[in-house]
Amino acid sequence: QAQLVESGGGLVQVGDSLRLSCTDSGSPFSRYAMGWFRQAPGKEREFVAAISRDRGTTIYADSVKDRFTISRNNAKNTINLQMVSLKPEDTAVYYCAGKVAVGHYTFSAEAQYPYWGQGTQVTVSS
Repeated sequence: QAQLVESGGGLVQVGDSLRLSCTDSGSPFSRYAMGWFRQAPGKEREFVAAISRDRGTTIYADSVKDRFTISRNNAKNTINLQMVSLKPEDTAVYYCAGKVAVGHYTFSAEAQYPYWGQGTQVTVSS
């Protein structure tokens, strides 16, 4: 099964960029469709972005579209989330998640993912 570990979080200023990574040390990474979610203080966890196992399909939440880019490198068992033009409302713990899938399918519902990382904190200061 997937064993996911996020990295790259930190404290940044409004308008800055940050790149999160999620590495899988478990079973063949290329089997998984992957996603990023986030949870702000006092709020429920929400979908951010997702990518299919074949890298052919990506989807984004409206709040991050045109600012965030999800990508994956199956040879390195890693997905990334490149974030630009960060806003205070992007402050949250960011989680990566994985699900065994086929082809070009992506998933945006938290309940669809059985495998989760421990999260990495992103704080955007104004």
